[in-house]
Amino acid sequence: MGDNMKDNFDIFFRRKPALMLVALKKMARARYGSLLAKEVDCTYSHAVKILQSLERLNLVAFEKKGRIKLIKLTKKGQEIADNIENIKKLIV
Repeated sequence: MGDNMKDNFDIFFRRKPALMLVALKKMARARYGSLLAKEVDCTYSHAVKILQSLERLNLVAFEKKGRIKLIKLTKKGQEIADNIENIKKLIV
């Protein structure tokens, strides 16, 4: 994304949470927090804080598999990720 496009996108959305929802949408299966942090270019601890906020909004759900927490979009999260992608296409 070019600088101007990033600026336009940032006007409407907090960048990292929006990118996390879109990244989760693009992956068919559940994701790990560390992979998601790397994909949206933030620290693991920042990613965890964002994910906790998204969980409170019922946009993501955590699923414990042994010692690992997998992250999945909820139905509501999927709808919002779809809309973020649509808006992103319109402003690019």
